[in-house]
Amino acid sequence: MTAKYYKYILEFKRPSGTSRGVLLTKETYILEIFENGNRGVGECALFRGLSYDDTPEYEEKMQWLCENINRDFKFLKEELKEFPSIWFGYEQALLNLKHGGKIYFPSKFTNEKGSMTINGLIWMGDIDFMEEQIQEKLEQGFHCIKLKIGVDWKSEHAILQKLRQKFSKEQLELRVDANGGFSKEEAQVVLQQLSDLHIHSIEQPIKAGNWNDMAFLCANTPTPIALDEELIGILNLNEKKKLLEKIKPQYIILKPALVGGFAGSDEWIFLAEQQNIRWWITSALESNIGLNAIAQYTFTKDNFIPQGLGTGNLFTNNFETHLDLIGDKLFFKIN
Repeated sequence: MTAKYYKYILEFKRPSGTSRGVLLTKETYILEIFENGNRGVGECALFRGLSYDDTPEYEEKMQWLCENINRDFKFLKEELKEFPSIWFGYEQALLNLKHGGKIYFPSKFTNEKGSMTINGLIWMGDIDFMEEQIQEKLEQGFHCIKLKIGVDWKSEHAILQKLRQKFSKEQLELRVDANGGFSKEEAQVVLQQLSDLHIHSIEQPIKAGNWNDMAFLCANTPTPIALDEELIGILNLNEKKKLLEKIKPQYIILKPALVGGFAGSDEWIFLAEQQNIRWWITSALESNIGLNAIAQYTFTKDNFIPQGLGTGNLFTNNFETHLDLIGDKLFFKIN
């Protein structure tokens, strides 16, 4: 086998607001593996400012992988343990090399006989912009919407109140993602306000790393809490087990690019299910290459709640897609 990689800059159609500021571009890396005239493609979906492997040695490690592509799978897994997004791209490229075309995980989904329900994501912005996005998602047929919160809670709370007045919890599932935007004291108030509005769950109400405070909130919350950033950088199985046993969240959210690819996600799912913790899978601003692979993986997991899978419509210069969204259902289309 031989391998090469290249850097690719994705450009947003419109500036996208997050708790980490406004995003105009997204850097990613494409890995290609070649063998016997066949090619496998994967995306090493680095997320600057969030990925555990956002380090100055990143491209050096990409080059190292290309030079060592024929080494043993277990050896490479150990060597890339601290580079979860590179490992994620390597897993994809190998699977794609094996299955060919745009296939990573053959299933009813890739045979065009299955679909998945996804949530609609609302980006941060002023109240008019957020309401405009919500209206679009409702018109498109979404029954589950996720809003980013934690920048201007008063306005965000008002939007949620308006939505709930219009739509009951049976008509519209509402999820929120705080990206660690609240203090422990603020979070306690917000959790009650969310409960009054029958909000499905809140992701990462306080900053990651405060296990005691998060454990307290999870034990006493009237609104289910989902861990997201909390999982990043927890690399070995024992540490993962320890985190879940300590915090006891209601949900965990898995972004394969950030938690060690499919292998890392499988470990979290195994541990979570042992402790009756529910979970769902989310993309993390990948291009259509990584998104396609994540969608195929997610389908094989038989998790029937809405998943957090974007559809690649955010970027002006994305790659060809084989994912098709009809209402809130995601399908795979060969052509």
